[in-house]
This record gives sequence, C-alpha cells and structure tokens, in this order.
Amino acid sequence: MSWLWLIVPALGWTALWWAGRLPRRQARPASAAYDDTADTALGRAVAGAAAANPGLSGVRLVDDPADALNSRLALVGAAERCIDIQYYIWRADGSGRQLLAALRAAADRGVRVRLLLDDNGIGGLDPLLAALDTHASVEIRLFNPFVIRRPKFVGYLTDFPRLNRRMHNKSLTVDNQVTIIGGRNIGDEYFGRHAREQVADLDVLAVGAIVPMVSADFDRYWASRSAWPTTRILPPPTADGEIALGDDPAATATLPDLGAELEWVPVWMVSDDPAKGLGRARTRGLIGTRLRAAIGQPQRRLGLVSPYFVPTDSGVASLAGLTAAGVSVDILTNSLKANNVAIVHVGYAPSRRPLLRAGVRLWELKGAHPEERARLKLRRGVVRGSAFKSSGTALHAKTFTVDGDKLFVGSLNLDPRSARLNTEIGFVIESARLAAGLQAFFDGDVAQTAYEVKLEGRHLRWIERDGDRTIVHEHEPGTGPWQRMVIAVLSHLPAKWLL
Repeated sequence: MSWLWLIVPALGWTALWWAGRLPRRQARPASAAYDDTADTALGRAVAGAAAANPGLSGVRLVDDPADALNSRLALVGAAERCIDIQYYIWRADGSGRQLLAALRAAADRGVRVRLLLDDNGIGGLDPLLAALDTHASVEIRLFNPFVIRRPKFVGYLTDFPRLNRRMHNKSLTVDNQVTIIGGRNIGDEYFGRHAREQVADLDVLAVGAIVPMVSADFDRYWASRSAWPTTRILPPPTADGEIALGDDPAATATLPDLGAELEWVPVWMVSDDPAKGLGRARTRGLIGTRLRAAIGQPQRRLGLVSPYFVPTDSGVASLAGLTAAGVSVDILTNSLKANNVAIVHVGYAPSRRPLLRAGVRLWELKGAHPEERARLKLRRGVVRGSAFKSSGTALHAKTFTVDGDKLFVGSLNLDPRSARLNTEIGFVIESARLAAGLQAFFDGDVAQTAYEVKLEGRHLRWIERDGDRTIVHEHEPGTGPWQRMVIAVLSHLPAKWLL
C-alpha cells in the first residue's frame, strides 16, 4: 500500500494542474489607438501649444494625491472617443469603484474603453469587471491571468514561471491626447483617502508628442499573448456586479489646466517588450537597456528614489564605480518601519555597508505621525517644505535625476523583479527645472524627513534630525528585536531574484 503515498499527491497535483490550465486560445477582436482625435475637446485644448512646440511634450508633475484622483476622473469625464487604461493594482475600494463608474459613464456616452489589468492586483473586482465588460463600448483584458480565481495562490503551484511575471505598468490615456503615467496604482491609499495608510507617490500628466507613443505601447500590450479577455477567465456577470458600480463621479471633477501649467520639453518613453511577461523578451527589448540609452552615463550627480531598492552585486559595483569616478550619489528608500512590503528589506539590508563604504549617501524615509499626509512636492521644480511625508506606511514614488538636467518618473523599482520579471514603463524628461526639484530635496529637506544611514566602524547608525535636535539610533528605528532578527535570518536566503 506504500504506493498510495505517491499516487495520491500525484493525483492531487494533476487535478490542480488541470483546473488551472489556461483555456484554448481564440481569436480576439483587433483594435488600435485612434489617431483622428484632434477635433475632440482635449485635442482642441492642447492643439495651440502643441503646434508651437513641435516634437516636444507638455508635462506636469502630479504629486498631490487628491489632484491625482481628480485628474484621472476629470480626464475620463472629458473623453469623447477613447480611453486606454493599464494598471498593476486596482482596488475594490471607494477610489477603484469611482473610476470604474466613471468608465461606465464614458462608455454610455459612446466612448470606447479598453481596460488592461494585471490579474494579481484586482482582488474583489471579478463581479464588477464581468458586469462592466458586458457594455458594448467596453473591453477588458487580464494580463497573465489566474484560472483558479479563489484562492489565487494555488495557481503558483502549477504555473509559477508564468504567474511570477506581472505587468507593473501604470498608464491612463484619453482620446490619444492626454496621458498620465507614474508610480500610482488605483486605490484609496494612493489618493490620500485611506484611513490608516498613505503613500508618497508621483505621476506625470503629459500631452504632445509623447502621447501617441504611450498609445502605441498600450496597443502592444493589448495585443500581446499575455492579455486574455475577461470572458475567457472570469465567471459570468451577475446583477450585483452592475449595481455595485454606483453613479458617475466624474461630473464633479475639475479638468486640469492643459495650458499654463505645462512645461514643453523633450520626453522619451521607455518600456519593456510585453513578451517579457512570458520570459521571451530579448535584451534590447528590456526597459533597463532602453533607459541606459536614454539617460547615458551620469557625470556629476545621481539622485535615486526607489521604494523597493534591492541592488544586485553588479548594481552595487556600478554605483561604487560612479562614486569612484567622482559622481555624487544619493539614494532614498523606505526604512524598515516605513516599508509596506517588509520582505523587500531582506534584499536591501545587506547592500548598505558596501554602498556606504563606496561613498554612496543612503537615506531611509521615516515613519511619521498619522495626521501627516503622504506627499511628494516637486511642483514647478521647487521643493516647498518637506518633500516626503509619510503616515507610517511607505514611500512609493519611483523617480531619479541625472546630472541636474534629466528626470525619470515611472513604475520602475530598482530591484531584480522590475529588471527581470515584471514589465515596466516610464518617462525620461529633459528639464533642468523639474530635475532641480528632486536634487534640491537631496540638498535640503531630506535630512528632516529621512534617516541618514552611516557607518561607524562595522556598525550601522541611523541619524535622525528633528529641527535642531540630532538623534543617533543604533538599531533600525521604530523596530523591535524580533522583527530585526527575522530580517537578519531571511537576509541569508537566496531569494533576492524574487524581490
């Protein structure tokens, strides 16, 4: 009977594999971004400035969380022809439902809506998405979907190589005239509406030459083999899903000023080949390759902001090489206390000593008081007050400045997962004025909003500055012995490639 101990698990795994198989592929409706939208309200709003700045893009940094939500709702409310949306996380909370309701209202006006969502970050949305997808003007696709809907983690047991690759891109493009890309997902914590959790984040609103490039990139992902129609994945729609969407909130949103507040500058879009979602992208199709080509080699200064900073050995060596060549390097990431994905600290912590020995300046965002709101202030290229404030959760902006004249904003974290597994998107903006905002933060306010990490012999110290007071912490600030011990133990596991 000993053979039963082998055959029962084998049958169980086979049953899981069978249940988790992707359905047979069927032909999908072909579609592409509209290129005849100049006569829409948004097209007319940007036409004059675009004509006066051929080849350039008008950009505005969106730092305020309430502004970030209002801008999205207002643009959806102003849409006349088409809306293309691509996100990694879309919460089933107030903000998520509001935007879905706004999309349904746009579809009711005859606007074509294409919604591409990563299937790992849409918990609780299946009924709403299935209902919305029944609208004649709406089509929804899921990137690298889980066939077993609950619990989703079961899918990893039989299809880990595919499901471990996620679409981390974040973009919203309306009428092929205005786009918003950046670090924010869709959820209350990203828009300053969560009761306990706030994150500091940054987006870019853009018009002009860059917008058709974002639309073309969306088309690539929409047509990729990783994008599956919800009708092939989700359970059939129910009446409850339609009712749960609620009323259109876009009617009360205020359209952003698409004239005076924009700076017209050269902008490059960098993104991954969507084939990366199946592990089939070539090196030249990866965002890292394209980003290096766009920014070149830093010569004087490099200021990095990454919430999930997990440098590989080669990454540490590259940063050390920059400092050895005389480049000033500042890095801001989350402290252990502020990190909302604490396991990432496991990959980051061992790199601190070699980076500090190489002359890199390390800063870790403090956890702050609950009444403070998470904000990254880089408006008009000037940091006003504290650039980062956290309500005890996390930094989430992904941005960096090179030599004071180029600024990157996007979805890219500086970790192996973004480099090798997830797909990403971002803008490289050539603007000394905008880059100066982030550089000024590293020159000033960072010392009040982050711990400076230093080496004293072999020991790490966290320098906290609070007005005129300086406090030296000998352990990770705001953490207990048990938490630090767990992180120390896990740091020895060979799991950095997953982080």
